[in-house]
Amino acid sequence: MTEFTLHTHDSAPEASKPLLAQSQKAFGMIPGLHAVMAEAPSLLEAYQRVHELFVNSSFNEEELTVVWQTINVEHACHYCVPAHTGIAKSMGVDEAITEALRNETPLEDPRLEALRNFTLSVVRDRGQVDDQAVQDFLQAGFSQRHILEVILGVSQKVMSNYTNHLANTPIDAAFKQFSWTKVTK
Repeated sequence: MTEFTLHTHDSAPEASKPLLAQSQKAFGMIPGLHAVMAEAPSLLEAYQRVHELFVNSSFNEEELTVVWQTINVEHACHYCVPAHTGIAKSMGVDEAITEALRNETPLEDPRLEALRNFTLSVVRDRGQVDDQAVQDFLQAGFSQRHILEVILGVSQKVMSNYTNHLANTPIDAAFKQFSWTKVTK
């Protein structure tokens, strides 16, 4: 397997240094994902910007978590599932939601379960979601804006999940307690 560099501020390409400084400021550390992405400054910059846009979308903390973790679990991302478990905890998201997402069991809240199902449809069907799935999502109280914001979330997670798969990014110490392996069914 190809070994990817986990860049520090000193080793990173010049264009990535201010981006890593932003990561350090935002997270109190340079997450391993960002350290890997620093090799390609444009990827790190795009990821940071899409992350910011998605966090500032119309979704609340629970809904952000549902979109993120649904995609992370579907993509079997060894790095992002633990990271977003810790992030959900820091945002005050109910642990029952996080555990249901990690374990692929139904969410108690029908609206959140509709969000998970729609997100899965977008990922699995590569955006070619059938009309019934769209109607079910809208009938659960979501809007066309939410449909498009799910695509934004998928865009963010494709960047991170695929990077982590290729780089086998080590889980950050802060998230090791939330380690996860996809259960095969």
